[in-house]
Amino acid sequence: MKKYICNPINLSYKYQILVARMPQDGGYRVLQKSVVREAADPSCVLFKGRYYLFPSMSKGYWVSGDLSDWEYVALEGTPSYDYAPDVCVAGEKMYFSASKKGEPCKFYVTDDPAKGFEEAATAFEFWDPALYFEDGRFYFYWGCTNTEPIYGVELCPVDFSKKGEKKPLIAGNDKEHGFERVGDDHVLPPLGEDASDYEKYMRMFVGTAPFIEGAWMNKLGGRYYLQYAAPGTEYNVYADGVYESDAPLGEFKYAQNNPYSYKPGGFIRAAGHGSTMQDKYGNLWHFSSMQVSVGHRFERRLGLFPAGVDEDGELFCNQRYGDFPMAVEDKKFDPWREPECFLLSYGKAITASSEEKPAESAVDENIRTWWRAKKEDKRPWLLLDLGETCSVKGVQINFADEGIEAEIPEGSDAASDDYQVRYIDDRQHFTRWLLEGSTDGTAYFPVCDKRSAETDLPHDYIPCDVRARYLRLTVQELPYGQQAAVSGLRVFGCGNGKKPRKAELTRAVRTGDLDAELEWSGNGTGYTALWGHSPEKLYHSYTVYGKTALALRALNKGQRTWVRIDSFNENGITHGDVKELEE
Repeated sequence: MKKYICNPINLSYKYQILVARMPQDGGYRVLQKSVVREAADPSCVLFKGRYYLFPSMSKGYWVSGDLSDWEYVALEGTPSYDYAPDVCVAGEKMYFSASKKGEPCKFYVTDDPAKGFEEAATAFEFWDPALYFEDGRFYFYWGCTNTEPIYGVELCPVDFSKKGEKKPLIAGNDKEHGFERVGDDHVLPPLGEDASDYEKYMRMFVGTAPFIEGAWMNKLGGRYYLQYAAPGTEYNVYADGVYESDAPLGEFKYAQNNPYSYKPGGFIRAAGHGSTMQDKYGNLWHFSSMQVSVGHRFERRLGLFPAGVDEDGELFCNQRYGDFPMAVEDKKFDPWREPECFLLSYGKAITASSEEKPAESAVDENIRTWWRAKKEDKRPWLLLDLGETCSVKGVQINFADEGIEAEIPEGSDAASDDYQVRYIDDRQHFTRWLLEGSTDGTAYFPVCDKRSAETDLPHDYIPCDVRARYLRLTVQELPYGQQAAVSGLRVFGCGNGKKPRKAELTRAVRTGDLDAELEWSGNGTGYTALWGHSPEKLYHSYTVYGKTALALRALNKGQRTWVRIDSFNENGITHGDVKELEE
């Protein structure tokens, strides 16, 4: 059986009310207040035939039988406000832990998550935990700072105390690893005069060195792969790297294929701090955090990508078209398979019932920009014209949040410290709408009707099989009664023309130890730049629209690099020729 998903994963992401503050005059000065959705730092495991997905700031977990349809389960008896929840399967039991600075952290255990977890042990203070079990022994990895490495240690299986001294395993090295450099596209601009107090405070408090964090361990084919995230969750280049070893505590060697998980371009960007797991059929998948970071730097979503280990034992992740629809099948499949349908909506004509922000932002392939209806608009709608009647195979509707006014309820379980107050809103909200199609712009038929849905899905992917030129989205209800805002009305299917011609790579020059510049010509709707340390291993990618030049800033010092430019449009993908970067 085949089902389809489209990143970001279709979950009922929970809202947080966040108040950033700093101590002042015996009290606090508020720097920023935000109401945004957040889920990040996903740990996913296969346990007793089902998939269990635990992300940060969700007050629960999601469970699935097929990696496509997810059911939310509230989690009781474990810390709701501790970051980076980790789960580990050890025989017939599942272990849970999460991050808390300043005091010892706890481990929890269950043989059935539906029954809840029981406290297993109190250990020590850690951040971004990753517990790994093998042959009756527990190994533990942790770390999340821009000043210290990721550590590892073996734990006593009885009380989870350390068996010996912690061992530093991975330290940042942004002088040799290009992807570890901070900033969007690995460039951190100076703070301007118009920077907010919050931005200034975070720069002062956090600094500008890359964070090395989010450990995860897999043993595959007899080899240990210790994954880690860098340089920071608020950047489009948030990624996972990988080190390799013959033993669970090293010595670890920086893998040739780095970064392992990296998605700086496309509709939704970033693919860091994740977990890699094997499904029921032997396929590898990588879950990761993805960036929105508009209302708050921790405004994030989750992504799921095919992964694998090649014939040389190198761990890879396929993110070439990582926000296009992809099939999830109940069998072994090729992780490098290409999309079955293509983007029809980019840059197409679109109109709206009203515009506080332009309708064109709903078709610009950027989750960080959006159409917003005017406040007085009581029946907001978007009307997309594909230009011709096409075979439509799926539509993804992406809602945005802006300017939500909400207060932390009195007597709530909000968590607070000197720098922030956080409240996870687990009350029921609804996201309701009607999607219609038409071939002539006059007679419309329903594609999907969720006006009475008892769900709250801000990134809803709807597989379908219709012929349409026009798609009309009418928004009925959004959480907190907010104005309609859509960051992406994304339509996928098959066009009526030809694939683009092959792109001609006219410049491919290394401009420094970690950087290169690419230029090309072509007639694609968009382009995907691929690169790798071998002409047969172009495992890294960056998708762009409306441009024919790109600066690559995620190279490794001293490593030969090959590149290719693929063109794509509504009808398919045309591969380019492979060239080695010139020095």
